[in-house]
Amino acid sequence: MMAAPEERRTVSPALPEPRTPADDAHGPAWFSYTATGDQIVWSTQLRAMLGQSPTQNEVSRKVLTRYVHRDDHAKALGAITQTWTSRTPVRTTVRLMRLDGGWFDVDCRLEPVKSPDGTVRGIRGTVTDVSGRERARREIARLARRGETVQHSLVDPDPATGLLTRARFADEIDRAQRRGGGAILIIRVQPEKYGDDPDGVRPDRNADLLHRAARVLEGVVQEGALLGRVGPNEIGLLLGGTSWPMARREAELLVQALRSQTFVLPDTWLRARAWGGLVRFTPDAEAGSHEVLIDAEHAWRQSRDLDRPLTFVAHPVPVRDRQGSYRSRVADALGTDRFTLYAQPILELQTNRVTRHELLLRVLDEADGPQSPIQVLDTAERLDAVYDIDLWVVERAMQVAAEQPETCLQINLSGRSVGDPRLTEEVVRLIQEYRVNPGQLTFEITETALIGNLSEARRFADAIRDLGCELALDDFGSGYASFRYLRIFPIDLVKIDGEYVVDLVDNPQDQVLVRALVQVCQAYGIHTVAEFVQDEPTLRLLRELGVDYVQGYLIGRPSPLQTGRLPSS
Repeated sequence: MMAAPEERRTVSPALPEPRTPADDAHGPAWFSYTATGDQIVWSTQLRAMLGQSPTQNEVSRKVLTRYVHRDDHAKALGAITQTWTSRTPVRTTVRLMRLDGGWFDVDCRLEPVKSPDGTVRGIRGTVTDVSGRERARREIARLARRGETVQHSLVDPDPATGLLTRARFADEIDRAQRRGGGAILIIRVQPEKYGDDPDGVRPDRNADLLHRAARVLEGVVQEGALLGRVGPNEIGLLLGGTSWPMARREAELLVQALRSQTFVLPDTWLRARAWGGLVRFTPDAEAGSHEVLIDAEHAWRQSRDLDRPLTFVAHPVPVRDRQGSYRSRVADALGTDRFTLYAQPILELQTNRVTRHELLLRVLDEADGPQSPIQVLDTAERLDAVYDIDLWVVERAMQVAAEQPETCLQINLSGRSVGDPRLTEEVVRLIQEYRVNPGQLTFEITETALIGNLSEARRFADAIRDLGCELALDDFGSGYASFRYLRIFPIDLVKIDGEYVVDLVDNPQDQVLVRALVQVCQAYGIHTVAEFVQDEPTLRLLRELGVDYVQGYLIGRPSPLQTGRLPSS
């Protein structure tokens, strides 16, 4: 295991030689090392534990090193060195390798063997198998690590209100529908025009108002009702198993409670405007949770447009009517410029320059200004109304690329559009119309888009790469088959899911994952982008890990396009 210092190889011939295995056939497992002759003797029990034949004789110290688990080499050699230099017994726990490739845990007591003059001439070790104890210890440690690293919930609560998120709320609707139906109420809440805030549009006040409205509703809803944040300024209430007359009465009371409440905010007070949409659902209805949510959203909009507190929908809306209504809303939003584009800079770490921008769609809300389009896009995809939105984004990206030929743009596409052959034709037409260099354009596709449209997505990917555009895989690591996609799609750039970046410095598990993702992408010739970079320590660590690009608030927040041009970096 370790050679003794040369000056300690002197042996007195008067001392007895170490015992042999035959002398200790039924005693404890042990080994002894003698500096003279560099000899190791193993007991019969230790040979059996290692899977050796008892008659086999091995005397080189190198052999024992091979039987110590490679991850414990330093630990074993450190214990031997300490025993030799301190001349006192040392205990350690290591893993030993069997001839069949398996391994087991042992407690080892190392004792120095001394010459009459006090110098150390060897070491004797007594070995006890403690595999059961160490297996239990490792299992406890493993479970602790899993407890620290696994999300406690599939969907985190909404951070602004503490209520269920829209996705989780939809799951609860599906569960209630299977149990027998009920009703859902969506209430739109926004400030009245008050005092020093005449327009009622300050985002911080709207967020405070929604938080306080959630607390009011929690205090008055019936027991068993569930609340969720289903939109920027919308709160949903699930009344599972409630009769329709009772649901109507509950909805009237809740909307009236919000309309009559005075809300005290940190720097002012105000009253709220509230409109509700109540929809009944039954187990035998064709409409699922997402369709019911769409109907309830349409109902509260009717209430607002007709200036009344509530709209009731006792029966599911026909599918054709729902699709037509939503397509009309999308067309109206496109026609009245309620969609807008923001751009977020992406820093290339090699040059330390912003060389790319991601274009981000925003929806202009009448109360809150620009909002994330997630809710709108999710609904549009389900009702097959998203193609026009994506085409609107692509055309405006072409306009920006034509005006600023020195920049590269990253354009997000929905799953349905990726599988629509019309989109490829439109991309070709727009590149020619605006005379854009295709190398300026990178189309981002999420893993969920690939999962649902594998063949169509591959055709789209091949087509845009043939044009000279690039392809990026967004939210890498969040889906089910991330690494498989690297083999079957001509991907140029991978965006590492921000979930693994936001706490990277303090999370060793995330560091292991990001390092592995980067190494795999490097092996495949793919560039990497880390999202959600918010501080310098994270940036430095990403440099060390070999990431190519970064984006996040540290680099720059999303900013509105200025008359069709990117904001100055």
